[in-house]
Amino acid sequence: MVATTSATSAPLWKLPFARRTKLIATLGPQHTDPSALSQLLDGGADVFRLNMSHASHDFVRQVAPSLRTLAASRGKEISILLDTQGPAIRTGTIGTPRHLKVGDTLILSVDPHAPAPAVPVNYPDLLNDLEPGQKLLVDNGVLHLQVLSKDATALHCRVLTAGVLGDRRHINLPGVRVNLPAITEKDAADLKVGLEIGIDWVALSFVRDPADVLALRDFLSQHNAKEVGIIAKIEDQSAVKNILGIVSAADAIMVARGDLGVECPYEELPIIQRKILKQCIASMKPVIVATHMLESMISNPLPTRAEITDVANAVFEGADAIMLSGETATGTYPRACLEVLDRVARRIERSGSIGYEKGIHTEGEADGVVSAGVHLANQLEAQGILLFTRTGRMARVAAALRPKVTPIYAFTPTVALARQLALHYGVRARCLPFERQEREVLIRDVIGDLLAKGLILPHAPLVIINTSIVGDKTYRTVQARTAQV
Repeated sequence: MVATTSATSAPLWKLPFARRTKLIATLGPQHTDPSALSQLLDGGADVFRLNMSHASHDFVRQVAPSLRTLAASRGKEISILLDTQGPAIRTGTIGTPRHLKVGDTLILSVDPHAPAPAVPVNYPDLLNDLEPGQKLLVDNGVLHLQVLSKDATALHCRVLTAGVLGDRRHINLPGVRVNLPAITEKDAADLKVGLEIGIDWVALSFVRDPADVLALRDFLSQHNAKEVGIIAKIEDQSAVKNILGIVSAADAIMVARGDLGVECPYEELPIIQRKILKQCIASMKPVIVATHMLESMISNPLPTRAEITDVANAVFEGADAIMLSGETATGTYPRACLEVLDRVARRIERSGSIGYEKGIHTEGEADGVVSAGVHLANQLEAQGILLFTRTGRMARVAAALRPKVTPIYAFTPTVALARQLALHYGVRARCLPFERQEREVLIRDVIGDLLAKGLILPHAPLVIINTSIVGDKTYRTVQARTAQV
C-alpha cells in the first residue's frame, strides 16, 4: 500500500527521488576557479578528491577553503578526500617517447644516472623481486615485458606488446609484494598539508594487508587526527587475498579498478568487485567503486552504453559511492559526467538492488534499535529517518542497512562528523548541537526545517531514532510520526 499525504493526496513515490548513492569528483587544475568548483557542487558531487599523484601543496591550500565556502553557501556539508600517491614504482625521465615493437629489448636500470638506452626505475629492489621469465607491466598494463636476464644494476626485458614509453610511467609487478613502506616520505608530507586544511578522509594507495592501514592510523594518531577516516584502496593481488583483515582494519574500502585490473586477470575483476562490495556491506563499511566509470566522457559529451551499464551495476551491487577521476579532473564535460551518474543512480535505485544488506547481522542493543528503525521506515515508505548521533555510529548502521526509499537525516554535534558522513549511502548530515536542548522541541524544530526546505511533505510519515542519556542510564527509542509541527 502506498502512503499518501492529506495535504496533497500525492503518492510519496511521486515526490522527487532522493539519490542515495554518493558521487565523488576528483579535482584538477581548473578547479582553482570557483566557477569550476561550483559546477561540481551543482552537478551533485558529495565528496571531493585530491589526487596527490598530481596535486601540489599550493593547489590543496588554495582549493580546499574555496570549496568549503562554496558548499556552505549552498547549505551543504561535503567531504574532502586526500588520495595518497603511495609506494608507486615508476620509470624515470627519458625525454623523447620511445616506440617499442614486439621482440625489442628494453633495459630497466635501478641506477638513476644510467645512460641511454637504459630506462631508470625508482625502485632499488627491482632486481631482488624479479627473476628471468617473470613478467612486469608498464603504463597501466599497456606494455608487457618479460625478464630475459639481469646484471648488477639492470633487468634486460623482452617487449611482449607494442607501445610507446614516455616519462614517469607506472610499473606493476603482478603477484609480487614490493619492499616499499605503506607511507612514503612524499605521502607523509602530503598528509600533513591535508590535515592542515581539514581533510575528512584519507585514501591509502596500494594497501597490501591490515598492517598498512594500522601504519596510517598510527600516523594520524601521532598528528592528533584520529577522527580522519581511512579508506583502503584495493589495487593488487595481496590486497584481494587479505581483504577480510583490511575491511576490518579500515573505515572504508575503495575498489580501485585501474591498477587492480592490471594486477589481476581482467576477467576476474567483476567477480572481485562483487565480492568486495558484498563483504563491505555485510561488515557495515562504506565501499567506493572507482576508475573508468565514464572514461570516454573525458573528451566526449555522452557516455558509451557499456559505461552506463558499468555505473548501473555498481549502483545495483550497493556501492556507497561511485568515483570520477580524469572525467572531472581534466575532462571537457565534468558537470555532464556528474549528471550522468546522478541520472543512472536514481533510476537503478528505484528498481532495487542486489540485496547484500540482507547479510548484515546487527549485534547489541544500539545497532538493533537502528535496524528496527530502518525496517519501520521501509514498511511505512517514510520520507525521512531522523537520527541524532554523537559518534556517527547510528548513521553508519542505518546507511549499511540500505533503506529502500528513505533518506537518512543525521544530526551531529560537530561539523567534522557531519562532513565525514557525506560519504555514506543515503546520509544527509548536518551539524546541530543537541546535548543541551530538550529533545521533543529539537525534533519539532528539525521537522519544521525539513518541511520549510521542501525535503518532506506535510503529514508524511517519518521515523525518529533517538538516544537519550538520563543520569547513568541510556534510553533508545524508535518513533513513527507524521511531518507536522
